[in-house]
Amino acid sequence: MDIIEGLKTRRSVRRFDTTQKIPHADIEKIIAAASYAPSAHNTQPWHFVVIEDKVQLAALHTLQPWTAFAKDASCVILVCADTEVSFHREKENEQWSYADIDGTLAAYGILLAAHDLGYGACFCGAAPMPLVIEKLQERFDLPRNIRPVAIIPLGVPMASAAAVNDRYNAEKVHWGKWSD
Repeated sequence: MDIIEGLKTRRSVRRFDTTQKIPHADIEKIIAAASYAPSAHNTQPWHFVVIEDKVQLAALHTLQPWTAFAKDASCVILVCADTEVSFHREKENEQWSYADIDGTLAAYGILLAAHDLGYGACFCGAAPMPLVIEKLQERFDLPRNIRPVAIIPLGVPMASAAAVNDRYNAEKVHWGKWSD
Protein backbone atom coordinates (compact mmCIF):
# COMPACT_ATOMS: atom_id res chain seq x y z
CA MET A 1 0.00 0.00 0.00
CA ASP A 2 1.24 3.49 -0.81
CA ILE A 3 2.10 5.23 2.48
CA ILE A 4 0.09 8.38 1.78
CA GLU A 5 -2.91 6.32 0.73
CA GLY A 6 -2.54 4.27 3.91
CA LEU A 7 -2.44 7.40 6.05
CA LYS A 8 -5.59 8.73 4.35
CA THR A 9 -7.57 5.47 4.49
CA ARG A 10 -6.69 4.10 7.95
CA ARG A 11 -9.61 4.30 10.35
CA SER A 12 -10.20 3.33 13.95
CA VAL A 13 -12.00 -0.02 13.96
CA ARG A 14 -14.10 -1.05 16.94
CA ARG A 15 -16.15 -3.91 15.46
CA PHE A 16 -14.37 -7.19 14.81
CA ASP A 17 -15.32 -10.54 13.32
CA THR A 18 -15.11 -12.77 16.39
CA THR A 19 -14.89 -15.93 14.26
CA GLN A 20 -11.49 -14.99 12.83
CA LYS A 21 -8.11 -14.76 14.52
CA ILE A 22 -4.99 -12.90 13.45
CA PRO A 23 -2.17 -15.42 12.92
CA HIS A 24 0.85 -14.98 15.19
CA ALA A 25 3.04 -14.47 12.12
CA ASP A 26 0.99 -11.40 11.20
CA ILE A 27 1.07 -10.07 14.77
CA GLU A 28 4.85 -10.41 14.67
CA LYS A 29 4.97 -8.56 11.30
CA ILE A 30 2.91 -5.75 12.79
CA ILE A 31 5.15 -5.45 15.83
CA ALA A 32 8.29 -5.67 13.68
CA ALA A 33 7.00 -2.78 11.56
CA ALA A 34 6.29 -0.74 14.71
CA SER A 35 9.87 -1.32 15.82
CA TYR A 36 11.03 0.97 13.02
CA ALA A 37 9.37 3.99 14.63
CA PRO A 38 11.60 6.92 15.49
CA SER A 39 12.57 7.41 19.12
CA ALA A 40 14.44 10.15 20.94
CA HIS A 41 18.18 9.44 20.72
CA ASN A 42 17.25 6.13 19.04
CA THR A 43 16.70 4.53 22.46
CA GLN A 44 13.88 2.30 21.16
CA PRO A 45 12.38 1.97 24.66
CA TRP A 46 9.26 0.10 23.56
CA HIS A 47 7.98 -3.26 24.72
CA PHE A 48 4.84 -5.01 23.53
CA VAL A 49 2.52 -7.26 25.53
CA VAL A 50 0.23 -9.32 23.30
CA ILE A 51 -3.01 -10.26 25.05
CA GLU A 52 -5.18 -12.97 23.48
CA ASP A 53 -6.99 -14.45 26.47
CA LYS A 54 -10.71 -13.71 26.10
CA VAL A 55 -11.18 -13.21 29.84
CA GLN A 56 -8.37 -10.64 29.91
CA LEU A 57 -9.76 -8.91 26.79
CA ALA A 58 -13.23 -8.71 28.34
CA ALA A 59 -11.80 -7.30 31.58
CA LEU A 60 -9.81 -4.50 29.94
CA HIS A 61 -12.73 -2.08 30.28
CA THR A 62 -12.34 -2.32 34.08
CA LEU A 63 -8.81 -0.95 33.66
CA GLN A 64 -9.52 1.59 30.93
CA PRO A 65 -13.23 2.32 30.43
CA TRP A 66 -13.07 3.13 26.69
CA THR A 67 -11.89 -0.37 25.75
CA ALA A 68 -15.15 -2.30 26.17
CA PHE A 69 -15.10 -3.29 22.49
CA ALA A 70 -11.73 -5.05 23.00
CA LYS A 71 -13.64 -8.14 24.15
CA ASP A 72 -14.32 -8.95 20.49
CA ALA A 73 -10.76 -8.33 19.26
CA SER A 74 -8.49 -11.12 18.12
CA CYS A 75 -5.85 -9.66 20.43
CA VAL A 76 -4.72 -6.48 22.10
CA ILE A 77 -1.22 -5.13 21.88
CA LEU A 78 -0.29 -3.21 24.99
CA VAL A 79 2.42 -0.78 23.91
CA CYS A 80 4.79 0.11 26.72
CA ALA A 81 7.93 2.17 27.10
CA ASP A 82 10.83 1.65 29.48
CA THR A 83 11.24 4.91 31.39
CA GLU A 84 14.80 4.01 32.39
CA VAL A 85 15.84 3.48 28.76
CA SER A 86 13.90 6.33 27.15
CA PHE A 87 15.65 9.66 26.68
CA HIS A 88 14.88 11.48 29.91
CA ARG A 89 16.17 13.98 32.42
CA GLU A 90 15.79 13.90 36.17
CA LYS A 91 18.01 16.56 37.68
CA GLU A 92 17.78 20.03 39.14
CA ASN A 93 14.51 21.63 38.04
CA GLU A 94 14.04 19.41 34.99
CA GLN A 95 12.07 16.20 35.02
CA TRP A 96 10.82 14.86 31.72
CA SER A 97 10.81 11.75 29.59
CA TYR A 98 10.17 10.90 25.97
CA ALA A 99 8.72 7.49 26.96
CA ASP A 100 5.11 8.39 26.10
CA ILE A 101 6.09 10.02 22.82
CA ASP A 102 8.28 7.12 21.72
CA GLY A 103 5.62 4.59 22.69
CA THR A 104 2.95 6.52 20.82
CA LEU A 105 5.08 6.62 17.67
CA ALA A 106 5.46 2.83 17.86
CA ALA A 107 1.70 2.52 18.44
CA TYR A 108 1.01 4.48 15.27
CA GLY A 109 3.29 2.06 13.44
CA ILE A 110 1.07 -0.76 14.70
CA LEU A 111 -2.06 1.00 13.41
CA LEU A 112 -0.54 1.53 9.96
CA ALA A 113 0.94 -1.97 9.68
CA ALA A 114 -2.36 -3.56 10.74
CA HIS A 115 -4.19 -1.49 8.13
CA ASP A 116 -1.68 -2.49 5.47
CA LEU A 117 -2.28 -6.18 6.25
CA GLY A 118 -6.07 -5.73 6.11
CA TYR A 119 -6.74 -5.77 9.85
CA GLY A 120 -8.63 -3.28 11.95
CA ALA A 121 -7.20 -1.56 15.00
CA CYS A 122 -7.97 1.28 17.37
CA PHE A 123 -5.69 3.40 19.54
CA CYS A 124 -6.85 3.52 23.15
CA GLY A 125 -4.79 5.60 25.52
CA ALA A 126 -3.16 4.44 28.73
CA ALA A 127 -0.61 7.18 29.44
CA PRO A 128 -0.84 9.81 30.76
CA MET A 129 -3.72 8.50 32.96
CA PRO A 130 -2.08 7.53 36.30
CA LEU A 131 -4.85 5.19 37.49
CA VAL A 132 -4.97 3.35 34.15
CA ILE A 133 -1.19 3.01 34.15
CA GLU A 134 -1.21 1.60 37.69
CA LYS A 135 -4.02 -0.86 36.95
CA LEU A 136 -2.31 -2.12 33.76
CA GLN A 137 1.04 -2.48 35.53
CA GLU A 138 -0.61 -4.52 38.25
CA ARG A 139 -2.79 -6.69 35.98
CA PHE A 140 0.01 -7.58 33.57
CA ASP A 141 2.88 -7.74 36.10
CA LEU A 142 4.76 -4.86 34.51
CA PRO A 143 7.85 -3.58 36.33
CA ARG A 144 7.53 0.01 37.65
CA ASN A 145 9.84 1.32 34.90
CA ILE A 146 7.63 -0.19 32.16
CA ARG A 147 4.98 2.41 31.43
CA PRO A 148 1.89 1.35 29.44
CA VAL A 149 1.31 3.96 26.75
CA ALA A 150 -1.40 2.53 24.50
CA ILE A 151 -3.90 -0.30 24.32
CA ILE A 152 -4.51 -1.38 20.73
CA PRO A 153 -7.28 -3.90 20.02
CA LEU A 154 -6.70 -5.70 16.70
CA GLY A 155 -8.91 -7.93 14.63
CA VAL A 156 -10.55 -8.69 11.34
CA PRO A 157 -12.94 -5.79 10.74
CA MET A 158 -16.67 -6.55 10.54
CA ALA A 159 -17.06 -4.10 7.66
CA SER A 160 -15.01 -1.72 5.59
CA ALA A 161 -14.58 1.67 7.17
CA ALA A 162 -16.39 4.52 5.52
CA ALA A 163 -14.37 6.98 3.48
CA VAL A 164 -13.61 10.27 5.13
CA ASN A 165 -13.64 13.68 3.51
CA ASP A 166 -10.33 15.43 2.98
CA ARG A 167 -9.02 16.37 6.44
CA TYR A 168 -6.38 18.81 5.24
CA ASN A 169 -7.22 22.31 6.44
CA ALA A 170 -4.98 25.10 5.12
CA GLU A 171 -6.21 27.35 7.95
CA LYS A 172 -4.27 25.15 10.39
CA VAL A 173 -0.97 25.69 8.57
CA HIS A 174 1.10 28.67 9.73
CA TRP A 175 4.12 29.73 7.71
CA GLY A 176 6.95 31.34 9.64
CA LYS A 177 4.81 32.47 12.56
CA TRP A 178 1.29 32.19 13.92
CA SER A 179 -1.08 34.50 12.12
CA ASP A 180 -4.83 34.75 11.68
